[in-house]
Amino acid sequence: MSTPNPPLPEVAPPRVTPRSVLTRLGTLGPLLGLLALAVVATLLNPDFLTASNISNVLTRAAFTGIIAVGMTFVIISGGIDLSVGSLAALIAGSMILIMNSLKGSLGAGVGTILLGMLAALAIGALAGLFHGTTITRGRIEPFIVTLGTLGIYRAVLTYLAQGGAISLDLDIGDRYSPVYYGRLLGIPIPILVFAAVALLGGLILNRTRYGRYVQAIGSNEQVARYAAINVTGVKIATYVLLGVCVGLATILYVPQLGSATPSTGLLWELDAIAAVIIGGTALRGGSGRIWGTVVGAVLLVTIGNVLNLTNIISVYLNAAVTGLVIILVAFFQRGRR
Repeated sequence: MSTPNPPLPEVAPPRVTPRSVLTRLGTLGPLLGLLALAVVATLLNPDFLTASNISNVLTRAAFTGIIAVGMTFVIISGGIDLSVGSLAALIAGSMILIMNSLKGSLGAGVGTILLGMLAALAIGALAGLFHGTTITRGRIEPFIVTLGTLGIYRAVLTYLAQGGAISLDLDIGDRYSPVYYGRLLGIPIPILVFAAVALLGGLILNRTRYGRYVQAIGSNEQVARYAAINVTGVKIATYVLLGVCVGLATILYVPQLGSATPSTGLLWELDAIAAVIIGGTALRGGSGRIWGTVVGAVLLVTIGNVLNLTNIISVYLNAAVTGLVIILVAFFQRGRR
């Protein structure tokens, strides 16, 4: 008579640890911070929520935000660019000089303006190509390369302006002004361009092979090379993309002032990097999100707007507040990969 086999012990299913509430809140941290700031600002000054003020905040955030979208790709790949403000100044001065010189042959029409815009995008792309090639081929740290070009670009602009200002021709300025002051469906043009750039950046980062390569290189460059990823080409492309974003932001910025001076674009690199970091992109590279960068850019401008509306501290300390925010976010990100 055979002995029946003993029943097998029941095996508990593997336990899946759900994401904690704190982790989820951490992911939404930039957005929650912006909402909290908006509530506080409204309590301090009800004018904060007026349509004109919200439009003003988003329009001002567009310049920083467009550059920050490009900066997101650079930082995710493990790089950095400290020269975007100086590059914006050089692009602004160069495109004004080009458009002014073309007026004699082409007039102050759309053709002159379009050629100036193309020149701005080309200068930005070439500067990005120089940065990326020097960093990858020359094997020089991004911090050193872009710190050097930070001084070079602003010095060249100062030389072109002879220490003063390069002013846009009045007739060209009148035809060019709708690029900044115009509206489409009631929405200012800079806001629409910012939204389009952010949407396109998010699709590239999250839905394309190139975006996955950027994140892989930032996570572990050596492993990415073993995986047959063209690390050099991808890195160069990130700096070119950032240069184009700087050119696009400058195109929108020039009609506002109508001139370029040695102080144009001052501290734009600080604002762009701060927006990226506040948005949740890891300082060491490998991960990041475009929507977080957008929120970070809006949050930074909102901080300045609140300070101006409430007079809590002097407006001259706005840059100090931005620097403090960067340090605090970096502190909370320490050790994150």
